[in-house]
Amino acid sequence: MPSNLRRLAAALAGAALGGLLSGAAAQADEKPRAITTVGMIADVAQNVAAECVASEALMGPGVDPHLYQASAGDVHAFDRADIILYSGYALEGQLGDVLERFARRKPTVAVSEQAIDPSELIGAPGGHGIDPHLWMDASLWARLAPTIAEAFLEVAPDCSAAMQANAAAYQAQLAALHDWVKTSIATIPERQRILVTAHDAFAYYGRAYGIEVTGIQGISTEAEASVADIRNVAQLVVDRKVPAIFVESTINPRTVQAIVDAARQKGQEVQIGGQLYSDAMGEPGTAGGTYLGMIFENTRTIVEALGGEPAPLPGALKPWADKWNVDVAQR
Repeated sequence: MPSNLRRLAAALAGAALGGLLSGAAAQADEKPRAITTVGMIADVAQNVAAECVASEALMGPGVDPHLYQASAGDVHAFDRADIILYSGYALEGQLGDVLERFARRKPTVAVSEQAIDPSELIGAPGGHGIDPHLWMDASLWARLAPTIAEAFLEVAPDCSAAMQANAAAYQAQLAALHDWVKTSIATIPERQRILVTAHDAFAYYGRAYGIEVTGIQGISTEAEASVADIRNVAQLVVDRKVPAIFVESTINPRTVQAIVDAARQKGQEVQIGGQLYSDAMGEPGTAGGTYLGMIFENTRTIVEALGGEPAPLPGALKPWADKWNVDVAQR
């Protein structure tokens, strides 16, 4: 057995023993603890739970969940938690065995699988099953709020009314965000309304907001883009006269630069329009380190690079905008 697997097996065994003491640990803490896999779930959880449950994400900024492997420290973090939230649909594929083991002895909830109707899912090409990037459609991701509120009742039953109210308020914010994104994308000239990114993480965004999407890599980042992938996307950029393409915060930008170089060889100048958040949010303590800010900053970057003009932010987003010093008026 490889050394990393031996360490992980030992950690799981230790966690099982530690679980015997979990009841006492929970009593010692005033606030139950939730561990989520990705920041996009943690942010919804924090908005829903407020002071009732302490939530933190296992994977931080710049971390690719498709490739993430659990460490012994992660196992101990799961063990200390009172509840575990993950997305599902194979987003956290390499964490699957660890999550399955913890599900046998503590609440472990696949929130996307519970919240979103299968009829609204997008299939992944090449036998990958379901596209797991559901957070790219704010109207879908908003559905996680009541699901998480219900899940938290298992560890914070006295907070039911507060969490339901928080979930409803947060859903209203995301409904306003959804409308703002759609309005802003519509300002891009129709012939330029095409989003070319490092990997195929924006299909839900494209469907929700009316923009064509092409990823250089597929749904998962486990496989590198091929020469044929780069050639085909470069030809698309040339044929459509795409003015800008985008790198992603969790992916090496070399494939995007390869498209820029290949298009230039064909006589088409294309710019790198900016960096988008795809599989992770931005740094904590910044607007982009929130889910709402992730979608807002992505949209502003896309719209401005492709020749559109972001719409003024709606009043429903003023509390978020004030907190992060984002001007509600058009920037």
